[in-house]
Amino acid sequence: MLDQRKIELMTRLAFYEQTEGKKDFKVSEFYRKDYTSLHTICSVLWVTVGYLCVIGIVILMVLEDLLENMSNGVIVMLGGMILLGYVALIIIYAIITSHIYDEKHKEARQRVKKYNHDLTRLLRMYEKENR
Repeated sequence: MLDQRKIELMTRLAFYEQTEGKKDFKVSEFYRKDYTSLHTICSVLWVTVGYLCVIGIVILMVLEDLLENMSNGVIVMLGGMILLGYVALIIIYAIITSHIYDEKHKEARQRVKKYNHDLTRLLRMYEKENR
């Protein structure tokens, strides 16, 4: 005879495996700190590439004005502003990114724990049935 609770549990487990489970299992293989650090470093690298591209485009746009007003003071001030903007952007972006990926890891880990708990319940149902 079919047990309705067992069927519902197996359906829920199979649905989870096919949807969120694939990503959650990959995420939960990492320690939280490692997962967060890896994604923060990757994000910082991509922000750096984007920042350099934007700065390069802006410099090309104002190159003529820059060459006319070229002096050491202007170049140092402009370089300092660019560097300060970069450092501020990286700090803010790293804090936000690490928080986001830390939360993603926590949520994925909780879903995997619930999945494992449901698997244990299913195993107990089978053991109880076999007795």
